[in-house]
Amino acid sequence: MPRKTHRLLTAALAGIVLSVVAAAPGSAAPAAPDRTSKAERARVDAVPTPKLGWYKCYDVAECATTRLPLDYDKPKGATTEIAILRIKAKDQKHKIGSLFLNPGGPGGSATEFALYAPYFLSDSLLQRFDIVGVDPRGIGASANVKCFKSVKDQTAVFDLMNVPFPVTKAEESRYVTGSKRFGKACSTTGRTLAGAMSTAEVARDMDVMRRAVGDKKLNYLGFSYGSALGQYYANLFPDRFRALVIDGVLDPVAWVGNTRQILDERLHSSDGGYRALIEILRRCDRAGETHCVFAAGDPVANFETIARELRAKPLQLPDGDGGTFTVTYAIFVNAILGSLYDLYAGQVVTEISAEVWAALHEGSPAALTERARAVRATKRGYDFPYENGFEASSAVICTDGRHPADAGSWPAATARRDQKAPYFGRSWGWIDSQCANKTWTVQDEDAYRGPFTKRTAAPVLVVGNFWDPATNYQGAVAASRLLPNSRLLSSNNWGHTAYGSGVCATTSIDDYLLTGRPPAKGKVCTDSVQPFTEPLPPPGETTTLSTPTGKQRPPVATLVPESLLTPEK
Repeated sequence: MPRKTHRLLTAALAGIVLSVVAAAPGSAAPAAPDRTSKAERARVDAVPTPKLGWYKCYDVAECATTRLPLDYDKPKGATTEIAILRIKAKDQKHKIGSLFLNPGGPGGSATEFALYAPYFLSDSLLQRFDIVGVDPRGIGASANVKCFKSVKDQTAVFDLMNVPFPVTKAEESRYVTGSKRFGKACSTTGRTLAGAMSTAEVARDMDVMRRAVGDKKLNYLGFSYGSALGQYYANLFPDRFRALVIDGVLDPVAWVGNTRQILDERLHSSDGGYRALIEILRRCDRAGETHCVFAAGDPVANFETIARELRAKPLQLPDGDGGTFTVTYAIFVNAILGSLYDLYAGQVVTEISAEVWAALHEGSPAALTERARAVRATKRGYDFPYENGFEASSAVICTDGRHPADAGSWPAATARRDQKAPYFGRSWGWIDSQCANKTWTVQDEDAYRGPFTKRTAAPVLVVGNFWDPATNYQGAVAASRLLPNSRLLSSNNWGHTAYGSGVCATTSIDDYLLTGRPPAKGKVCTDSVQPFTEPLPPPGETTTLSTPTGKQRPPVATLVPESLLTPEK
């Protein structure tokens, strides 16, 4: 890991500073903050400030689009359309500025996220900030990347990858073939935009849009992959933000990676998921059958029994409508992984496990069938219109980082990950197989690959929770160590990201955004709900689950494939 860099003031500057600031005897002068480089100033500042033609949209918001350079080295060259949405601060007289949001993914729509903000952001932020979402290039309401000429061509490739993750040799072979065709499609048909969607380009777009909304300094709150965007902005423009929060944090050095390792070997997302699962099962065992529905026997051993039996033979169940549905090992694992994203992960994980156990061993599939029917009712099957979510996330992952050469190396690599992080090593391991550089050949020449150690003028707030199943807590620790002027806020909550999970984490983030002052060094929030602390309700009754803050949790975008058994989060 690169060491933190600390610039010493020159003698002349030190003399000026010491003439007006009384330093304590023997104390060292503070290191000077880094500034936006000459190269980035030349790229971004050459772009005229867009004049946004705002119009009323969605009853409560304003929308606009503008065109920004496809290549910032050619500010007068080809452009791409960028969409922006804002909800104006309730107290315009005392407005601090705009708060830019990003929901993660990569591939999540920031305009949709901002539109939803009144349901998850604290009222104090809604009072003092215009809430702004800018859809990253290629994504959402911005001009979309399209790697295929038609839905028919897209379907032909994605049908080869139409499993939560491959398990059998036959599935792996099909998935590798699909990955290669996918990479080639984005490097040919989708090349123009796919080769210009790196996170650095999005950070440059955000700096231009900061000017467009009239802000001298950026205020930013980014979740999950949005933490990468925040770190890129902080390192490209270290003197251009007032407050910057990253929640659910990716280690940027691991994100960029090398050509020897797949993405999960670098990020260790599967390790975070496995650690959270085993902790839940052990707490379930300690709590006993009065508090946990999966506590009978040994929950850890029983979970492995379910997995082993589903690997050997998928479970065929009636769907309640005269047909059947199949629960495979991959569907079950992804349902568990998706449930680990929930604030009430303990309850959901153990309920699904108990329902599958009953269907396998007790001939009692009713609860599982009802779950599948309820989940299916919330999901829409379609062929039209063209949906580009997989292409959008891949274009960012594949152009930001370095990846192994051949998609054919993924079966062995994911098997290694599954040995270290059972169940989830394969689930997380396959997310970047399309990025193999023999077949994904398009690259962004202006992608940023470090350093990530700039001393920013304002502090960065880095937020990580101990049981995050996607952005491993160690990512937050690593990022905070890289950034000299950062503060790590830790939380004991379950699920993915910390905002909205407890009063402590939420108000700590709010207060920093409102005042610019980060929480105390080493602060750990311990007020989040914990699993199995309350007795199970009587048969036939359900427990109402709510967040401690009284608002919903942010609908953070994720890369985990949907499962037939996974409830909406």
